[in-house]
Amino acid sequence: MRLVVVGGGTGLSSLLRGLKQYVAPQQRETSRRPISDLAAVVTVTDDGGSSGRLRREYSVLPPGDIRNCMVALSRDEALLGRLFQYRFNAGRGLRGHSFGNLFLTALSHVTGDFTRAVRVSGEVLAIRGRIFPSTNQLVSLEAVLENRKVIAGESRIGASRVRIRRVRLVPRNVKPLPEVLEAIAAANLIVLGPGSLYTSVIPNLLVSGVAEAIEKSPATCIYIANAMTQPGETRGYSLSDHLRAIQRHAGRKLVDWVVINSEPIAPEVARRYRSKGAEPVTVDVGELQRMGLRCVFDDLLEVHGVIRHDANRLARLLLEEFVEKQPPA
Repeated sequence: MRLVVVGGGTGLSSLLRGLKQYVAPQQRETSRRPISDLAAVVTVTDDGGSSGRLRREYSVLPPGDIRNCMVALSRDEALLGRLFQYRFNAGRGLRGHSFGNLFLTALSHVTGDFTRAVRVSGEVLAIRGRIFPSTNQLVSLEAVLENRKVIAGESRIGASRVRIRRVRLVPRNVKPLPEVLEAIAAANLIVLGPGSLYTSVIPNLLVSGVAEAIEKSPATCIYIANAMTQPGETRGYSLSDHLRAIQRHAGRKLVDWVVINSEPIAPEVARRYRSKGAEPVTVDVGELQRMGLRCVFDDLLEVHGVIRHDANRLARLLLEEFVEKQPPA
């Protein structure tokens, strides 16, 4: 099984952490682990925090999401992973930066290429998989809101409390990494999400050629549904609204299956989220079926103050439903 995961933010790194235990070692010809190749395609529109500062000051791609993916896939999260995640809490100029972000920035200048810096850093961490920025061009995200106001920057879009009509990349025509298109073309399974709809998943699909490559790929394409809406960004969205937004921005139907959590959300947790403008995503199965989508349900949540997908259960579900149950080629 050759698997490509597309997204960004904590959702992507969490899923990778669950999947890495099923990746076969490259040096062995036979293995009971069913994933022969795991590739992560990561959005590069982050403009906040340490990543945003390094992007503005050194003209590098924002390293934060890629760093989190590298740590998630590393074989030694106990030491090297902690080192890459170490964040300086003092020091003029250093405060707020993580070691991994600084390492990637420095290495991109030493090698002259951010993508090569990611590859070399992956070797340092001995990651189980491959990580690619969706593009190696500096690109920003812009949103048109329902009130027709245009706001620029991923951090401002995520903080907006007005619903989004459309997002777009600036500049418009952004070239994908060739390795991204190659991974998609060779994939058996492509996974979108979980993660923020407009700032983690869709930006990857706006890179020229990526949506077309997914459509042409023989791979099964899966969308992992978010359990909760996001204030402003997807306020009042049903699950079919999420899928329509993906289809509208991609300009084509990409998704075959939707993976949906069936675990009830505790009333006190729902109340806490509702006070911040978020609520459980309405799962309108009939509408999804009318859109030609098939659905898989399971208890997939992990709640420790915040609602997240349980990485191990989600990875296991993907393998059970889309690898083990599939007929041999």
